[in-house]
Amino acid sequence: MHTVNAYAAPSATGDLIPTTIERRDVGPHDVLIDIKFAGICHSDIHTVRGDWGPQSYPLAPGHEIAGVVAEVGSAVTRHRVGDRVGVGCMVNSCGECANCQAGEEQFCLAGNTGTYGAVDRDGTITQGGYSTHVVVTEGFVLRIPDGLDLDVAAPLLCAGITTYSPLRHWGAGPGRNVAVVGLGGLGHMAVKLAHAMGATVTVLSQSLKKQEDGLRLGADHYRATSDETTFTDLAGSFDLIVNTVSAAIDINAYLQLLALDGALVNVGAPADPLPVQAFSLITGRRSFAGSMIGGIRETQEMLDFCAEHGIGAEIEVVPAGKINDAYERVLASDVRYRFVIDAATF
Repeated sequence: MHTVNAYAAPSATGDLIPTTIERRDVGPHDVLIDIKFAGICHSDIHTVRGDWGPQSYPLAPGHEIAGVVAEVGSAVTRHRVGDRVGVGCMVNSCGECANCQAGEEQFCLAGNTGTYGAVDRDGTITQGGYSTHVVVTEGFVLRIPDGLDLDVAAPLLCAGITTYSPLRHWGAGPGRNVAVVGLGGLGHMAVKLAHAMGATVTVLSQSLKKQEDGLRLGADHYRATSDETTFTDLAGSFDLIVNTVSAAIDINAYLQLLALDGALVNVGAPADPLPVQAFSLITGRRSFAGSMIGGIRETQEMLDFCAEHGIGAEIEVVPAGKINDAYERVLASDVRYRFVIDAATF
């Protein structure tokens, strides 16, 4: 076992504090990563505060990890010492079920192993990227192309793939009208990616205060949902709506914005149910769907796409000592658009 420096939550109510955590020895198929940057995802806050269920503490979150390979196991073939790599929201899966065999490990029928707060193969609880090093089996380590700086690449491992996957699956591209609900950590990536795919992109946000940003990031249009005319003007307009917000919204009102056979895909994870009226779906053969992250193959495809198109997250780098302040700013929507921790400060 290796002892490494980290920041962890001691309880559901306590601030994250400096501590040490244990990393397993590098096995034959393992990769030891020297973490350089770790993104702060809203999911980190939900998890450590117990919003999504009880946790084991102390818990070091973080599933947007970018770093450099420091050591590889004797049987590793995919990665070498010195490679620039990343780790996202999962670090293992059964590898045998139909979904894993199809390259959709995120939907592993036995349940994928989350990067933190999950029971690992050895029975220990996984600890995330708010640390100096991590050991991950080689099949769940991604290659970060040379065209991407590590700091802007880290959020791609969650925010990037969470929005890339539904855009690809539901066919965002030339001739398609795509709306993005919310311009935050997920939403700003959805705008960049949909624009690069060739779609016509509209941001639907509560107000116009981020309009200049939205247009700069690639949106063709920007409308305020607090303005009732938005829903009448845009009725029947969109082939795809990606909802990135984790708060309750009037799903039925947004479904009316879909064209025939359009889909509204939820990637945000609000705590409360989102009621849907049947007539909101059947009157336009509309679909209301959900999407998570992508599998390893698709995540690598996303990283390569971002490198090809010069896409990285819009970030603010913070030292470890500012993590708790960053959490409060995330909750206040005071970040444009992703906090990234400098792992050298752990």
